[in-house]
Amino acid sequence: MQRRLTKTRGLKEISAGILCFHVLIIVSFTSLYLRYLASLIPEDNLPGTGEVTGEGKIRQSINLDDTLDYRARQGVETRTSWKAPIIWEGMFDPILYDQMHIQNQSSVALTVFAVGKYLDAYLKTFLTSAERHFMLGLQVTYYVFTDQPDKVPHIDLGPQRSLKVIQVEKHSRWQDISMMRMKTISDTIESEIRHRCNYVFCLDVDQEFKGRFGSEALGDSVALVHAYFYKLPKDMWSYDKNPKSKAYMEYGDYYYHAALFGGLCEHVKSLADHCFLGIMEDKLNDVEALWHDESHLNKYFWLHKPSRLLSPEYCWDQNNIDNDIHVARLIWAEKHYDTLRDQ
Repeated sequence: MQRRLTKTRGLKEISAGILCFHVLIIVSFTSLYLRYLASLIPEDNLPGTGEVTGEGKIRQSINLDDTLDYRARQGVETRTSWKAPIIWEGMFDPILYDQMHIQNQSSVALTVFAVGKYLDAYLKTFLTSAERHFMLGLQVTYYVFTDQPDKVPHIDLGPQRSLKVIQVEKHSRWQDISMMRMKTISDTIESEIRHRCNYVFCLDVDQEFKGRFGSEALGDSVALVHAYFYKLPKDMWSYDKNPKSKAYMEYGDYYYHAALFGGLCEHVKSLADHCFLGIMEDKLNDVEALWHDESHLNKYFWLHKPSRLLSPEYCWDQNNIDNDIHVARLIWAEKHYDTLRDQ
């Protein structure tokens, strides 16, 4: 009798062990299968994905533009017909934008041409003011294109900021200097900038930063709404109306200012290549666009809509009085065309 009970108890223990083993196999297989299914789903589509911070909190990945307040500004256009934001003061949270771009290690190249008399007249003010206001907290590399490298002023640069001087030819006419910069920008993006920076901004040197010009301006393809035209009727916008020019336009969405444009390296290179090819084709046909590279830039942005527009706050003429401008972030320096430009 005792032997029978012992044998029965042993069979029950064996059965329980087998059952546990089967359950373990099923759980393990289910776990592996769920991991496999999860691997088929892009990480961005998984609910609640994020990075665990040092405080044990999950930092969510968000689309920063979803946080823009398009109703914050009355009386001005804050979004295009193709849903691109037009950035104005009050629409964005600067702390949130900066935190996310610092976390993502965004890096920015800033190109500027200081050729001939423009170097002495404007470059030092441009660079020193950029150090106070341009993309603070991010890695920034200045690319100064000039025909006089030895005359570039010394600037005390902050952390994560550097400057590179590249010598370029001085053309006989200022119009050619303006137009040929597109080839130089494209070549430098290809040879160097794209290996060091995510974004590139291209600015005219005869400007001065006066307020925050930060990460809210970053986007795939960035265009600037021209301060002189944004309130004028469309029939007064200064497009090139010569059908013989590659820059010819009958109408457009906005009139953009070539004193500032930017975006991801590949998008800026595409813009620069388009403008340069248009300029060269016009030269072969003995044509020159009305506003030179700016006319070709407007044609490009008509064909390839920018993903982000900057309001005239980002390049303002202080001689204008306009209640819409709450912050003048970048201003036009005083022009001395009669003494600075070669005819």
